[in-house]
Amino acid sequence: MVGYLLRRAAYAVVTLLGVLGVLFAVFFLTAKPEDIARRALGDKVSGDVIQQWIANHGYDRPLLWNPQAPLDTLFVDHYRRMLTLDFGRSDADEALIGTRLRRGLGPTLSLTLPILGLGLALALTLSVFVAYFRETYIDRTGVALCVLGMSVSILLYIIGGQYLVGRLLRWFPISGFDPSPAVILRFVALPALVGVLAHVGADVRFYRTALLEETNRDYVRTARAKGAGDVRIMVRHVLRNALIPVLTRVTMTIPFLFTGSILLESFFGIPGLGSITVTAIKGNDFSTLRAVVFIGALIFIAAQVLADLAYTWVDPRVRLE
Repeated sequence: MVGYLLRRAAYAVVTLLGVLGVLFAVFFLTAKPEDIARRALGDKVSGDVIQQWIANHGYDRPLLWNPQAPLDTLFVDHYRRMLTLDFGRSDADEALIGTRLRRGLGPTLSLTLPILGLGLALALTLSVFVAYFRETYIDRTGVALCVLGMSVSILLYIIGGQYLVGRLLRWFPISGFDPSPAVILRFVALPALVGVLAHVGADVRFYRTALLEETNRDYVRTARAKGAGDVRIMVRHVLRNALIPVLTRVTMTIPFLFTGSILLESFFGIPGLGSITVTAIKGNDFSTLRAVVFIGALIFIAAQVLADLAYTWVDPRVRLE
């Protein structure tokens, strides 16, 4: 167990260093400091202003090698800042990136956590239901509705939800955000509902497939031979043994708890990390965008390690060696 954790930790470190290398190549090898400065300041500024901006942001250092000071390069500074979570200041407005990300974390989690929890509960319930009535008109109708839901763009869910629930019924605000406990639910309910409906079709199809694979196992036939009912077999045995693929799919969505849903936050005016990402892209804010991408990769790697540990909890047959 300890040896496995050490190996996984070593793999995670190597993967993280590789991700940082890819980020460096994408953000620094494909664009010169002058290009970054002009995208942030505009094309009409003078050359002196460009050079001053480059010096203020530390982009005037050598890229990979500095004979006078080998550690004073953009490559070393990139790794140092990312690994110590010292993201510096925004290229667009000089604001501290770390402070901005911390402020956006609350609105993002207030949206994505309900989407994850409600979506998982609804998808598992529906998948167990259609798998129980497998090869019947209920199962076929459920699969058809899932495919239909997957075929519709999330933009249609957003526009339809805003028009029907927000404008016609006036149950919830169309956009905006207020973190006050008394009213936060009114601002989060509609985008959370849209997020759940937009993804439940794909989740139900995936979980249904995992459940149907388990229904053909020998232990299911043994349980039926002992007189166990279909409902008990489906809930107590099949669902429990299908938790590994369910857990795998859930861990794949964990990074989005941080990066947030870009479209949902943009359309509903939620000042979370998704909105920060969109603003960084529009404003050519390379430093902020680099920090968001790195944090997403870091959480994804950590989620994979946690998933391996959780496998032993949901299935005692799994051994970490």
